[in-house]
Amino acid sequence: MMLSAVLPAAADTSLPIAEENVRIDVRADRRSGRLVRRVTVTPTVIAAKSVFAGATAPAPAPPASLPLAKNPKINEVIEQAARQYDLDPLLVHAVIQVESGYNQYAISHAGAQGLMQLMPATARSLGVRNSFDVEENIRAGVRHLKDLKETFKDDRLALAAYNAGAGAVDKYRWIPPYPETQEYVYKVGKKYGEARRAASVQVAAAPVAPPPTPAVISDEPETRQVESFVDAEGRLHMRTK
Repeated sequence: MMLSAVLPAAADTSLPIAEENVRIDVRADRRSGRLVRRVTVTPTVIAAKSVFAGATAPAPAPPASLPLAKNPKINEVIEQAARQYDLDPLLVHAVIQVESGYNQYAISHAGAQGLMQLMPATARSLGVRNSFDVEENIRAGVRHLKDLKETFKDDRLALAAYNAGAGAVDKYRWIPPYPETQEYVYKVGKKYGEARRAASVQVAAAPVAPPPTPAVISDEPETRQVESFVDAEGRLHMRTK
């Protein structure tokens, strides 16, 4: 006998039904006396699909060993000046730490002034009007350091010239044998090296953005029971409870 199926619009018949999930009960209809088959289908439980939500790793905070001034403006000017003159900002930080300890009003026994300890003659040659102005002092000092680096092609000689003058480095063709200059080059180089290593560790230890974390829609997948039967006319009826 051919059966015509009468299905509600909400029913999903796109998936095959396993034989073990179907139960057929046969009973006699009280009024007509005909046999009526009652088919009960238990759907296979399929886990709900997961919706993935993207996750962004927080920017790692700089380690304490990286040089940073307490005054945010100083840090900002260092970054800008270093970028302008193509110098490593960590080198500029190391020079300022040794020169003045971030004291914008520092004056040395020789008369050097400000954060980068510019001698008055050097400051004038660089167009500085106020050596105690943070921006003027740092920009002039970074420019001066960049000129020395381009002249001597070596960070150590550039630092030596920054401390003792370019003439002294030219004379000895190396770091002048002045205890103050040699100690200065050592201190700046040590701080710079430590900062570079700390920055490398920071990059290596920076957490990699994790894969997207699944957002669980439901711990228990929704299960609906399908009830079906064949009526007296031989038609199959199915509905979800």
